[in-house]
Amino acid sequence: MAEESRILTGYVSLPYHWSMGPVTTRFYDEFKQKRIMGTRCARCNRVLLPARMFCSDCFEKTDEWVEVSDEGTIRSWVLVNFSYEGQPKEPPYILGIIDLDGADVGLPHFIGGIPANDLETVASNVRIGGRVKAVWKDEREGYILDIEHFKPID
Repeated sequence: MAEESRILTGYVSLPYHWSMGPVTTRFYDEFKQKRIMGTRCARCNRVLLPARMFCSDCFEKTDEWVEVSDEGTIRSWVLVNFSYEGQPKEPPYILGIIDLDGADVGLPHFIGGIPANDLETVASNVRIGGRVKAVWKDEREGYILDIEHFKPID
């Protein structure tokens, strides 16, 4: 006789804490002064964002800190118009990968300063290759959301 098999559906929420370490701590502490700092790989010369202890391509330690611009180019973007657990803000909002001037790795962040409630409006204001500039909070705490968003400037 075959045994009955059942599926139990449920929800698991796992809050956690992690240690940022010295490199990530400095990366975010620099935000308090409106500075975006990356680390440079001595072997391949790439400037990495967020700053890292080692190069993800060469596995070389990255000791040199480099300030990059708070302006850059949109590599890609997406309009988020649905809710899910743990969102940093209420939809709709635009997420993008921003290639900051002076960095060799894209930084994921919000694109804002334009209405995000209509795809056609977003698409006419946000484009791959478009230029953006960081909009900083007045009071910064040393956290990624010290940059409220990147605003299109062209």
